[in-house]
Amino acid sequence: MHSIEMNKSKQVRGVRPVTACTLGATAWLVVLAGCSTPQTVEPPPPLAAPAPLITKPAAPVKPAPVAAVKLPPPGPVRNWNELRVQAAKRMVAANPEGTYMGKPQQMLLAIPVLEMELNADGSIKNIDILRKPSQAFETTQMAIDAVRRAAPFGDVSKLPKPWKFSEAFLFNDDKRFKPRTLD
Repeated sequence: MHSIEMNKSKQVRGVRPVTACTLGATAWLVVLAGCSTPQTVEPPPPLAAPAPLITKPAAPVKPAPVAAVKLPPPGPVRNWNELRVQAAKRMVAANPEGTYMGKPQQMLLAIPVLEMELNADGSIKNIDILRKPSQAFETTQMAIDAVRRAAPFGDVSKLPKPWKFSEAFLFNDDKRFKPRTLD
């Protein structure tokens, strides 16, 4: 008790000694004073929706229907080389929207290779796929359709059998082709 009396005796008139209770109350007053100050707090902007992790594969792009091009009858051919050049030119002429004649791009999209077996009059007897591309699989069917539109290729009855020839189709990124024979 003596220590309490000593504290009382050293008090200055009008000033209270600082106690733990007084400090706690003062801290609350400071906190409450800070809370009572009006502040405008804007809500955070809405978060953008994350991109979906699983997406549906895009629908395959179907080439636009090609308008039928009326080709003149094929000319006479004396050898297989002439037939191949005439056939390649007819493929380009029969497919004006699906071909290009410039220099092929450095990395081609696809290179399907077809073998055409002909009847004596130059019409198509059979088409075999010798090479399927590793990507852009639809280019193989595009090449087959182009060959069918360009036929017949000329009378081959005087040429040695078998009446077959092959053609590589150099497809660029626009899915347009150039016959390798014309490159």
